[in-house]
Amino acid sequence: MWLSPEEVLLANALWVTERANPFFVLQRRKGHGRGGGLTGLLVGTLDVVLDSSARVAPYRILHQTQDSQVYWNIACGTSRKEITGHWEWLELNLLQTLSVFENEDDVTTFVKGKVQGILAEENKNKEVKEDEDSGKFKEAELKMRKLFGMPEVEKLVNYYSCSYWKGRVPRQGWVYLSVNHLCFYSFLLGKEVKLVIRWVDVTQLEKNATLLFPECIKVSTRDREHYLSMFLNINETFKLMEQLANIAMRQLLDNEGFSEDKCLPKLKKSLKNVSALKRDLDARAKSERYRSTFQLPKDERLDGHTECTLWTPFNKMHIMGQMFVSNNYICFASKEEEVCNLIIPLREVTIVEKADSSSVLPSPLSISTKNKMTFLFANLKDRDFLVQKISDFLQRTPSRRRYSKEDLRNPKSAENEVLPDQSEDSSPSPSTPSPGVVLDNTEAAPTATQALMTIFRKEPLEELSPKMAKEKMKEESWNIHFFEFGRGVCMYRTSKTRDLVLKGMPESLRGELWLLFSGALNEMVTHPGYYSDLVQESTGKYNLATEEIERDLHRSMPEHPAFQNEMGIAALRRVLTAYAFRNPNIGYCQAMNIVTSVLLLYCNEEEAFWLLIALCERMLPDYYNTRVVGALVDQGVFEDLTREHLPLLYEWMQELGVISTISLSWFLTLFLSVMPFESAVVVVDCFFYEGIKVIFQVSLAVLEANMEKLLNCSDEGEAMTILGRYLDNVCNKQSTSPPIPHLHALLTNGDDIPLQIDIFELIKSSYEKFGSIRADAIEQMRFKQRLKVIQTLEDTAKRSVVRAILTETAFSIEELEELYLLFKAKHLMSCYWGGSSSAAERHDLSQPYLEQYRIDAEQFQELFMALSPWTCGVHSQVLAGRMFRLLDQNKDSLISFKEFVTGLSGMYHGDLVEKLKLLYKLHLPPALWPEEESALDAAQFFTEDPFADVSHDVATGGEASGQQVQEGAGNGNIKQKKDEKTGSQDYKYHLRLWAREKENPKENIKELTKMNQEQFIEMCKTLYNMFSEDPDEGELYHAIATVATLLLQIGEVGKQFSSPASRRANDMGDYKGLGLQSKEGVPAMDQAKTETTQPKLKSDCEADVLSDTLKSQMERMKLAEYVVTKREAPAPQLLSDEEVRDDTSMSSYSMVSSGSLPCEDISEDTVLVGSEQAMGVHGRPSTIDTDWSISFEQILASVLTEPALVGFFEKRVVVGPKIAKCKSQRVMERQVSSSSDQELSPSSS
Repeated sequence: MWLSPEEVLLANALWVTERANPFFVLQRRKGHGRGGGLTGLLVGTLDVVLDSSARVAPYRILHQTQDSQVYWNIACGTSRKEITGHWEWLELNLLQTLSVFENEDDVTTFVKGKVQGILAEENKNKEVKEDEDSGKFKEAELKMRKLFGMPEVEKLVNYYSCSYWKGRVPRQGWVYLSVNHLCFYSFLLGKEVKLVIRWVDVTQLEKNATLLFPECIKVSTRDREHYLSMFLNINETFKLMEQLANIAMRQLLDNEGFSEDKCLPKLKKSLKNVSALKRDLDARAKSERYRSTFQLPKDERLDGHTECTLWTPFNKMHIMGQMFVSNNYICFASKEEEVCNLIIPLREVTIVEKADSSSVLPSPLSISTKNKMTFLFANLKDRDFLVQKISDFLQRTPSRRRYSKEDLRNPKSAENEVLPDQSEDSSPSPSTPSPGVVLDNTEAAPTATQALMTIFRKEPLEELSPKMAKEKMKEESWNIHFFEFGRGVCMYRTSKTRDLVLKGMPESLRGELWLLFSGALNEMVTHPGYYSDLVQESTGKYNLATEEIERDLHRSMPEHPAFQNEMGIAALRRVLTAYAFRNPNIGYCQAMNIVTSVLLLYCNEEEAFWLLIALCERMLPDYYNTRVVGALVDQGVFEDLTREHLPLLYEWMQELGVISTISLSWFLTLFLSVMPFESAVVVVDCFFYEGIKVIFQVSLAVLEANMEKLLNCSDEGEAMTILGRYLDNVCNKQSTSPPIPHLHALLTNGDDIPLQIDIFELIKSSYEKFGSIRADAIEQMRFKQRLKVIQTLEDTAKRSVVRAILTETAFSIEELEELYLLFKAKHLMSCYWGGSSSAAERHDLSQPYLEQYRIDAEQFQELFMALSPWTCGVHSQVLAGRMFRLLDQNKDSLISFKEFVTGLSGMYHGDLVEKLKLLYKLHLPPALWPEEESALDAAQFFTEDPFADVSHDVATGGEASGQQVQEGAGNGNIKQKKDEKTGSQDYKYHLRLWAREKENPKENIKELTKMNQEQFIEMCKTLYNMFSEDPDEGELYHAIATVATLLLQIGEVGKQFSSPASRRANDMGDYKGLGLQSKEGVPAMDQAKTETTQPKLKSDCEADVLSDTLKSQMERMKLAEYVVTKREAPAPQLLSDEEVRDDTSMSSYSMVSSGSLPCEDISEDTVLVGSEQAMGVHGRPSTIDTDWSISFEQILASVLTEPALVGFFEKRVVVGPKIAKCKSQRVMERQVSSSSDQELSPSSS
């Protein structure tokens, strides 16, 4: 195939020349064809796993000239036939032509142009060829699932050929990028390498080039660093990795996982090896850049873009740029930055028409708006398609009211305007606040729907004063700008606009311009009535956020007269509370009150509310949450910028630790808390126009202005004092408002007169010295820091959890940390691979660290079977379910890490009594399901004699009473859960919970509920399974049989102390079930009287019957295991049941294996299920005595008589090996002897 000419420096490295002429060389790669030696074998092996379209092809053609050392790769081939065809074409068509040229540079230029012409011709039919390979991607996805054991819900995004560096040896293979994992696979020289990294474990992702790793991607986790190189398109791969890592960090941050976009347009032809997910992610990245560039709402999605020109009437020019079209907007951005940007909301569009084409203005398109502005675009490639697309969007655009400049000047009139789709006589409900007055949460507090600054302005300055004249000049400059460039959303935004912003916004226009440049105006106009609905909804409701808001209300600019009375405080309360109800994930965060109070000074409540949304959700993402992640990320970005622009100061300030201290207060409040108000508001002006880059620029300018003093500081406190004094003396000499006292004035020394710094000079200096900082560079640095910050927060959470639980368990710190990571991994797996509950239920960020991550029963079962020291074979699943129900105290079907470790610690570090107590509880409700307890009763109900009403009534009566007890407990649990749900909104809930835990006395073993016969036999079965893999299983089986027999007899004796009436009633049922009931016709009372006279005979009979029954059940279980084992073994002859029983030389205990005998087979032979087994072996009865019971003290005393059982439960078990085994399942590397089916399908690069 022909290639776009690429320069080759080492033409003969790993290549053999087969043909040559003065202009071209045909080469074969070593390892292909004949010969090659050891080098050829190595190269050939490396190329085996490479696909024909992605690997280094075995043949190539280079262009060369005699005097040049540079070669140009112009063609490659996977077969000799293909490359020979290209060679012959060159000899036939170019060789004679090239000999005419005298200049070698002309020869090279001609050859490159000819090859590129051939490629252009081939690309015309590219779409047809791509459709042939549409199935390749599905094949690769199936391969990934098979290689790495991924479920179907794990979607592959893309895969690339690359090398994984293991030490200094590259392993050529394939990297698979799925939604949740980065996987690598290689199979070379008989060695297989597998690597699986979860995106949530990635701490650093870098693209760099070193001598050892040329142009590689470094993927860092907490454990080690991984290097991937030799990508055919490293930029595309790295961008995709960044997106997937970002999605994973978002999942850790706020449970916002990846959900596929179902609204992507379907392609006519499927792209070669490109999945729908890859297209989805590409579309998301473009939409995100689009929204960021034009400050559009978060739900706006880019549909497409095209190159065009825009006629700008203010300078009479056609400006080159790109038109962007989305669902609700048409935007334009010039190629040269800041020449012209334009936003046209479709709600404002009235006419879209095609104008007449001419040589001067080809393919023009005219768009007219409601405010009589007309925009003329030209040089559109596919004008008809674009017009149709815009028409489709216009038809879907909802009819919105016009929000004109009159509305901006008079917000009251805008609020009073009735929407077209509302009826004329529609009136607000009585509870809805009127436009002029809004009711306070507690009492009537009238608040005007205009900026507080206009209401609470102090004595105005004389109109002829210099400051007021300067203010009037600013207003006039903006009015001229509006006349020339337009006013409102459709304004032409040019470098002149920015210059006006840097000179300061006039106070009368500040609110309007903030709404315009931040994009908040678009959201407010498209959501009429939203704020008033939220205010009405949140009125009178209280939660943790409202308590925090009330605490901070009077701390918000208390020096300003607007917030020294109830009107301003009530307005601030409503805006903050409405936002807390809109976005409960953020709720309320400190510093929001300061920013919102400034917004209210220049905007009415609704406008301030939408500006707060723009600030918290778009312009300062993740700043205002419980962990201020966004501010920490930008703090890291600021440190990187300081290192880049002020390297000397950076090193010194890192030693002092100043940067991390200052940046949070500067960024969170946009300098409002550290500068005088009238100066800081100028920074806010620039921020709403330029975004976060202004904050970085001003911060760097402040450091640079104080560099000399900071370098002479000896400690952090001295540096903070210097910066505090400097910022306190930043003044706004043009402000018409009276100065407001500032907190940092206390830092000023009265002996020396501080030097005042003009805010406009500071901003101008920041643009001159640090204006080169670009928004896209900031986003790149933010990504790098986001990985670092979130992983650091996760590590902090891990340490907090370990410290909190360390005193309650006997696990070491290292073991607890490893268990936490395994628990968290299961939680995350349940989030993105589905489960019985949503991710939000499993990961509740409002809870303490110990309660945040939770897993369901399925995830717990996997962890239990992997980590539990009590291995019970298939029965482990049953035991895991019982343990989960025992630990799930609040009955929400989820358990936290604390509950998980508590249960695990009891199995590993408890003494004999504690382990037995835990085992005992696992066979009582709630661990033992009621369904498990009543299985036999239900079976007997359908099989027993229909005329035997007496015993049935007794049995069901006992069961009903048990169910009533359990229902009572269940109601208590429901009530407790309801209380927890209600109280979780109150921080006092956690204090009550803590106090309740402290009040609970230690459980006394005498208070444990007694165990009935069915539960006891379940416990015996569990012990039988637990001993099956122990080296001393024979001795343990004998011991448990002895103990079980003794306890059965103790239980029978205990029955004699029960009430006579209950005993008589139960005896009647028991004899009937045992097959010992009296003959038909004997009165029931006489039978009961006869039984009462013979208690000793009955007790002895039942004890013998039940002990023999238990022994016979165990013998039958061992026999079944033996038969299974003999079937699997290559034995010459199978023993019969009688031979097994008679063979005393063979130990039946040694035949039992938990992996061979299914739990269901055991249960069929036991007395728990299988009502058809009404009579046991040897004709003995096998039923359950409902009046039989045993206490924990009796079980403990009996176990202590058997040294084998005591040794088993006292034996020390270490959790380390099981943890290591779990971890080793994530990254696998093993030797394989064959390389049969390890070739992979092609990858799109």
